[in-house]
Parts: sequence; C-alpha cells; structure tokens
Amino acid sequence: MESIFHEKQEGSLCAQHCLNNLLQGEYFSPVELSSIARQLDEEERMRMAEGGVTSEDYRTFLQPSGNMDDSGFFSIQVISNALKVWGLELILFNSPEYQRLRIDPINEKSFICNYKEHWFTVRKLGKQWFNLNSLLTGPELISDTYLALFLAQLQQEGYSIFVVKGDLPDCEADQLLQMIRVQQMHRPKLIGEELAQLKEQRIQKTDLQRVLEANDGSGMLDEDEEDLQRALALSRQDIDMEDEEADLRRAIQLSMQGSSRNVCQEIPQTSGTHLTSEELRKRREAYFEKQQQQQQQDPPAQLSHPCEKPTTSSGALGSDPAGDAISEEDMLQAAVTMSLEIVRNNFKTEGKK
Repeated sequence: MESIFHEKQEGSLCAQHCLNNLLQGEYFSPVELSSIARQLDEEERMRMAEGGVTSEDYRTFLQPSGNMDDSGFFSIQVISNALKVWGLELILFNSPEYQRLRIDPINEKSFICNYKEHWFTVRKLGKQWFNLNSLLTGPELISDTYLALFLAQLQQEGYSIFVVKGDLPDCEADQLLQMIRVQQMHRPKLIGEELAQLKEQRIQKTDLQRVLEANDGSGMLDEDEEDLQRALALSRQDIDMEDEEADLRRAIQLSMQGSSRNVCQEIPQTSGTHLTSEELRKRREAYFEKQQQQQQQDPPAQLSHPCEKPTTSSGALGSDPAGDAISEEDMLQAAVTMSLEIVRNNFKTEGKK
C-alpha cells in the first residue's frame, strides 16, 4: 500500500489530485491546469465571436470562466484535455454507446467520478482495484465483486462516472501489485472525519487537564482518604472486639480469683487425694448422719444470730473431706455465675450507650 501514490485534498484542487492519482505521480500542477483552462476559454471565445461580438451570446460568454475559478475548481473539459496529452480519453459510463458494449467494469483500467465539483479516481493497480479519493486518508481496497456495486451506488448518489480509455503510464505500484496481492485490515477514513476525531480527542484531553489542574489532585486524595477511613474503622472494630474479649476474660479470672480467696479464707484446704464417686457418696451419707445426730443433741437456741452459721456446720466443713469437695464445687459454680452476670451487665451498659 505504501507504493501507491495518493494525493490528499488541498483546498479545492480535487481535479489536480484526481489526475495525479490516476497517473500515479505529480504530473499536473494548478498552474498547468490553469493554462489549459485559459486556452479553452480563448478557443470558446473565438468560436462565439464568429456569430458577432455584439451578440447576446458573446456578451454572456465574456462573464467569468466556466472552466476554472479562483478556488481551484477545473471543468471536465480541462481534465479531458489534460488526459489527451497522454493519449487518454473519457467516455461517459452510463451513455448508451458504452452500455451497448456490455463491458464488465472489472475489465476496465480506471474510472473518474464527479459529483458537485468534486473529482476522484478509481483505478486498477496490478490485479486489484483501489479507491483513490483525495478525501480519504489513504487508498481504499475494492474487491472485484464489490466494484460493480460500488459504481452503481455512486450513480444512485448522483455521481457522473467516466471510463478512462487508453494505456496509462507505467508506475511502480502497478508493477509491484502484479506480483503480490495486498490485504487491508482497516478501511481509511474521510479526512474530515479523522480531523474531527483528533479535534475531539484534543478537546477531551484539554478538559481533563483543566479538571485535574482545578482539583489539583484532590479527587485522588479524597479517594485515598476514604480508603484510609474505611481501614481505620475496620481496625477499630477489631480492636473493640478484642477489648471486649479481654474484658470478659479478665472478669472471669477476677471473679474466680475472688471466689477462690473467699473459699480459702472460710474453708481449710482439703487434702490433695482424689476421691472416687463412691467414696464421696459414703462420706456424704456419714456427714448427713453426723449432722442429724448433732442437731438432736444440741438445742436450736444455740444460734445467737439468724445470720450466723451453725458452729456444727463450720466444724463439719473443716473436718469432712466430702463436705470440702461439695463446697468447692458450689463455690466454683457461684463464681462462674457471678462472672456471667458481670459480663451481661457490661453488655447492657454498652448497648444503652
């Protein structure tokens, strides 16, 4: 594709681009085409003068040239005369004379298309067809099967199509594409479309830079700060849970220590020997029998105060290992109950807060 000569649009010089893309080289300039246009104007003026320089047709003809204008437009007559230099001629594609020939478009060599003062070339290079429109960013590959449909579509859109007859000058692209075939992954865009996209991208980039400068990076800092706050909140939750668990453990430990101290103060230490359940049962029965005998011997009036413990009970607790084991289990259960009550009260207090 790089070997294909393709002039892109400059001003209104589409006729120049059309001819150079057809011939595959810088064969014509605006000055040369203007010279051909002036020559055509002079020839037409001389023919009109034959009817009289005072005639209405002659005075009308003296108006600005119809073969060119200041914008760079050139008429079909200028293009046709320029091609005659290379022994080429133009035939209208949809003319009755050409249609009677019934020639398949793929058997031709090139076409020139015109619509609303815009000219462009469709040419065969090697064994493939290319749309060399100067309004495109590059040559557009046209398949053989699509060529006839492409020309028909141009006709429906109002284009005039001319068949180029004659031998075109040799060119590097034609010789190279005779040996290889090219593939086109992406179709070229219109120059105006590409410029519009580039302009839009520049505008978006400028707007983004303006926003970043206005915020001075505060948007990114705000996101980072939000992430940091979320992380701190999660860490505080974890710490609070750990603190509650630690408080629970300390409350249980303190309650058990307090219960153990109370037991140690009120009750003598029991022997370290481990008693079986049967031995505990027997000692418990002996303890209750002794308790009953003591109650029968001592009158009830010995209790000096309702809140004081019977001396027989404390004496029995100090001397009965089974009683020691039972009292220690009761005291341990009481300690656990107390610790649970403390924990519940703490949770209720936190809930009210």
